[in-house]
Amino acid sequence: MRTINVETITNVVAQMCKNAAYYLPEDVYDALKAGRETEQSPVGCVVLDQIIKNAEIAREEDRPICQDTGYTIVFLEVGQDVHFEGGSLQEAIQAGVAKGYTEGYLRKSVVAEPLFNRKNTGNNTPAIIYTSIVPGDKVKIDMELKGFGSENKSGLKMLVPADGVEGVKNAVMEIIKKAGPNPCPPMVVGIGIGGTMDYAAFLSKKALLRSTKKRNDMPEYAKLEEELLEMINKTGIGPQLGGTTTALAVNIEWAATHIAGLPVAVTICCHASRHAEEII
Repeated sequence: MRTINVETITNVVAQMCKNAAYYLPEDVYDALKAGRETEQSPVGCVVLDQIIKNAEIAREEDRPICQDTGYTIVFLEVGQDVHFEGGSLQEAIQAGVAKGYTEGYLRKSVVAEPLFNRKNTGNNTPAIIYTSIVPGDKVKIDMELKGFGSENKSGLKMLVPADGVEGVKNAVMEIIKKAGPNPCPPMVVGIGIGGTMDYAAFLSKKALLRSTKKRNDMPEYAKLEEELLEMINKTGIGPQLGGTTTALAVNIEWAATHIAGLPVAVTICCHASRHAEEII
């Protein structure tokens, strides 16, 4: 049995918040550069140049990539041989988010109640935390800072098995076309297929953690990712003002589902696809 003081978790999470806000992951940066090389629209080229320069300035000066520093989503894998001391693990994560957003001068964007009062909590908590128990004595923390310009354009379709692959393509493209340029493309598209309504949405969020350079391990889904990327980039939406680089990657995660169902969730992420990972 390995013992970890929850203060360690708080400090790691705080630093992750700052790192994710300041430093665009290399795979996303490389995808932007590659998109710039193939972009066919002169205006699109100008926009991509500005996006790339913005990411470089943010990294050099330790400044947020975007003024919307996002809703913090934490994917936590806890080894079953780990014991936590010093307090609550959940509270330690929330304290880490509050610490990171305060110390990092990141915009606090969370309201405590969504409909009537909408009072800002002042420290970007509560974060959303998904926890799974895994073998071993390590703790893995993956974090997304999810901006809501793109989140608001995400969607969910409850298909039936007879809809098949073409139904999935149609559902994804309907959501993408309706979103248009509003999610601040070029985007990374996370897709969850299977499970239940809520689990498909979870999978679509988790898909955004995967590198833009890595395709699904199952060949059929890898092929579908490539086909959807090509379809999305043919829409002409482009990098905000039109062009051929609408999406940098399409990542699909899938799960078992009911014989009567085919849930499809699409989480759109803007070009500031911010995520970080630490293993303790």
